[in-house]
Amino acid sequence: MNDWRNISLWMDQLDEPLTPRPSLSGDLQVDVAIIGAGYTGLWTAYYLKRQAPNLRIAILEAKIAGFGASGRNGGWLMGNLLGEDRLLASLSPQARRESYDLLHGIPDEVGQVVEREGIDCDYRKGGVLYCAARYPEQELRLREYLRGYRDEGLNEDDYRWLPAEELAQQLRIPGAYGAIHTPHCATIQPARLVRGLARCVEAMGVSIYEGTPALSWQAGSVRCEAGEVRADWVVPAVEGYSPKLPPLGRHQIPVQSLIVATEPLPASTWAEIGLERGQAFSEASRQVTYGQRSRDDRLIFGARGGYRFGSRLRSDFNLNDEERGLRRYLFSELFPQLRNVRITHAWGGNLGMARRFHPHMLCDRSAGIALSGGYGGEGVGASNLGGRTLADLILGHSTALTRQPWVRHDTRVQDLPRWEPEPCRWLGYNAIIRSFVREDRLLADPSSRPWQRYMAQRIASLMEGFMK
Repeated sequence: MNDWRNISLWMDQLDEPLTPRPSLSGDLQVDVAIIGAGYTGLWTAYYLKRQAPNLRIAILEAKIAGFGASGRNGGWLMGNLLGEDRLLASLSPQARRESYDLLHGIPDEVGQVVEREGIDCDYRKGGVLYCAARYPEQELRLREYLRGYRDEGLNEDDYRWLPAEELAQQLRIPGAYGAIHTPHCATIQPARLVRGLARCVEAMGVSIYEGTPALSWQAGSVRCEAGEVRADWVVPAVEGYSPKLPPLGRHQIPVQSLIVATEPLPASTWAEIGLERGQAFSEASRQVTYGQRSRDDRLIFGARGGYRFGSRLRSDFNLNDEERGLRRYLFSELFPQLRNVRITHAWGGNLGMARRFHPHMLCDRSAGIALSGGYGGEGVGASNLGGRTLADLILGHSTALTRQPWVRHDTRVQDLPRWEPEPCRWLGYNAIIRSFVREDRLLADPSSRPWQRYMAQRIASLMEGFMK
């Protein structure tokens, strides 16, 4: 038996036996076949069953529910979508505001579901703090972001600048310059959410077959080792595991994000740090850091990982000394009192990145295919939006969800933007990440010269632009 508890701190904390459900044992005919028992697949099944209880739905999971990114992420339930400003740029101010309201409502929607269905996943809506914490350029960058939010029509109820003294009422970082606060974010225990959703949809009549990897899929069917599942609709909800199911790997590549968790910290330490209300936090580095205070008083802290040549999935997430060391360095810069704290868990996962950083929700009605993905590390919340949207698309409902610019109607999977061939994507991705690391190290060094700081920012900004 695999030791599924080693997947992450979150899976290790579960107080349930991680016994896989029975595998598929023959051919099957259903209305909807979903590949993957992660957030996207489970949310899609949940909202389909809420609206059409008689639908026959089967979910095919290669391992167990929670094995993928849904059981490994940083626990941020965000009310936004990657690249939303670019996606909404062509809309009228009124339509743009309506779209933002839809996105900002994601945490509340999930909160209502977990309360209604009795899913205990440590849900806390404390918002998120984007901090200018380590060097003055971070404040300039955040204030530029804030001006962009204002240009988008978002007001102080959505994004508000906190000067250093006000930030210190929520999070105390020595020498911090300030932060942007938004209330549109909650923190959760991810594995409890995905496992709770799986039990919930099963109780609604959805069949989940674990230990059942999809070998191939096409319009109308999914082929597995023990049989074929025929369906009116096929939903490949595999996100970071897209390379295993052509042709999805041309349009979504797997990148890794890596996380560490400290031992539970004493109340005296948290009195020095803050985060009493379940706030998420990040600091304005292009290395994409993210953290939260868990229910059992650990610091959970992650940062951007890497990409492997040829879109190879990473399966060994025993973080090496360099990977652990980078994350310890970053959180110790924010909280010097944690420099020697014990790290008890270190893990990571594969997540899906779409070309141009545009998440997509697609419906090919002629072929009976619907998919949602390319969340780029923001999938805890985006997958809920995706599940609701796919349910409406499959059922043929025209709603505010289906009228958004990230929804592609009557579009084939092959028509999605493609990533460049190798070695271009590997060389490009790694060059970009190295520029981010160099920029961060130079800007964090107060002795670096102005021309060095300027050039590091300029190069990193240009490299970031290549990703969009």
